[in-house]
Amino acid sequence: MATFGTTAAANTNPNKSFEVLLRYLRELDFDILTASICTRTISLVSQPPSDSVSSLSFSPKANILVATSWDNQVRCWEISRSGTAVASMPKASISHDQPVLCSAWKDDGTTVFSGGCDKQVKMWPLLSGGQPVTVAMHDAPIREVAWIPEMNLLVTGSWDKTMKYWDTRQSNPVHTQQLPDRCYALSVRYPLMVVGTADRNLIVFNLQNPQTEFKRIPSPLKYQTRCVAAFPDQQGFLVGSIEGRVGVHHLDDAQQSKNFTFKCHRDGNEIYSVNSLNFHPYLAIEMPVLLVISRATSLCFKAIWTSTFSSISNIHHTFATAGSDGAFNFWDKDSKQRLKAMSRCSQPIPCSAFNNDGSIYAYSVCYDWSKGAENHNPATAKSYIYMHLPQESEVKGKPRVGTGGRK
Repeated sequence: MATFGTTAAANTNPNKSFEVLLRYLRELDFDILTASICTRTISLVSQPPSDSVSSLSFSPKANILVATSWDNQVRCWEISRSGTAVASMPKASISHDQPVLCSAWKDDGTTVFSGGCDKQVKMWPLLSGGQPVTVAMHDAPIREVAWIPEMNLLVTGSWDKTMKYWDTRQSNPVHTQQLPDRCYALSVRYPLMVVGTADRNLIVFNLQNPQTEFKRIPSPLKYQTRCVAAFPDQQGFLVGSIEGRVGVHHLDDAQQSKNFTFKCHRDGNEIYSVNSLNFHPYLAIEMPVLLVISRATSLCFKAIWTSTFSSISNIHHTFATAGSDGAFNFWDKDSKQRLKAMSRCSQPIPCSAFNNDGSIYAYSVCYDWSKGAENHNPATAKSYIYMHLPQESEVKGKPRVGTGGRK
């Protein structure tokens, strides 16, 4: 098998996905809501990332994609689709003082948050054309950031072993939560939040009582946690690790028989990290649902008829994994089936994201340093961002066949 970065496997796009244009150079002012271009110059989108892409985030309101990278940059593109054709237009970029590791959008689609090795989170009012301002600080690099609209707060997770909640109008955190170790991953589906740290800790929070850990769980996987993803119905979460394996975990003690792990992103004896987990937002429709039911030993998130509405019903619990083997796959956790295995790219996939309606799956292809500097070839280890248009058969759940699952 060829080593990543060598010329023996040079195809970074074997799935014929659409490439996000990284080399477009233009000075412009813009209004994404009206798609109008003004004469005042506010930004310059110039070179492609000169180092690996660390995160991808789509606006929750439009096909606007943000990418952060290890070259200290946050870049934005407007994505347009016509039938089976997709195009991208670079719009703006901002800089951090050090590599940027994470990004998130405000729920109204107006603002981007980005954090990284400069130990700060910048809030970028993208749609208004405003300048970024610092709204959060830590004592070590910030690995994760998420906006919680139900609380109107920002949450940040850091390698300083803390998680902080921020009101972006204030300079000090609303609350600082001590973690058992460095934060490696974080996922929010209100009121559920799951945090993965070093030493394989998984900490569950009920955000209706955000200052207290609800439950601390040792990872069902034997090696370092790489990513987590809360279920859309808030009844559990996925966890991925560096060992090429994903764990499916339910919170309700009565549902523990449904927990399982499965292998992925492997090639014979070669084992690769699972870098990204993304649930597909498949045709969510509004239905009356639930609230939180507390038990002495369990937190259940069950759908019950109330006057509260939420778009979590009729969501197929299918998801995508992306890994350092250069592949992305689609899975159905409920039927324990792989829906589609895509061809491997010639470099790892460190991050990925669905757009707001699940019609576009963006993923980056670039060296992730998992095999060290000795396997890094600057001549071939370029950074790419691609967009795949999922077919219905790739993301729609299937009936479970038999009783056995992929283990």
